Amino acid sequence: MTSKKQLNDKRIEVILWSIAFPGFGQLLNKQYFKGAILLFLEFLINIKSNLNLAIISSFRGEAASAITIVDPQWLMFYPCLYTYAIWDAYRDAAGERRRPFAYLPLVFAAYLGTIGVIYAANFEFMGTLLGPIWLPIILLMIGVGLGLTFMFLLAGKSPV
Repeated sequence: MTSKKQLNDKRIEVILWSIAFPGFGQLLNKQYFKGAILLFLEFLINIKSNLNLAIISSFRGEAASAITIVDPQWLMFYPCLYTYAIWDAYRDAAGERRRPFAYLPLVFAAYLGTIGVIYAANFEFMGTLLGPIWLPIILLMIGVGLGLTFMFLLAGKSPV
């Protein structure tokens, strides 16, 4: 029988590997077919959207360059794929001990991350263009926070 600590360690491990690369959490959960599909989709979307080049430009502070490099029609798939891979790996690692509404943080993150991609070309914060990497990342984090809030409210527990 798996202890609660081992289960928590497993959840954290698959979440962190899924954050690093969609599909790795599924491989750790021994779901090889699903992991391979997610890895393939990550590579496909990454290449078709020019995501890595946009990441490099964004980290160098060149948001305008990242906007011209990226293909937003392909990039719009990425927040949903990314957050689904994290959620799926967590769900399978958690087994029957899942919290009620545990899917909400990543669903909200997917929605807001996709909205970030849509508005990345012209959304400025305090005169700074955030671009196709930073705006979706910021909105993903806001989505996680909103989702956690709703998860705890719907489950009848305090988030603090």
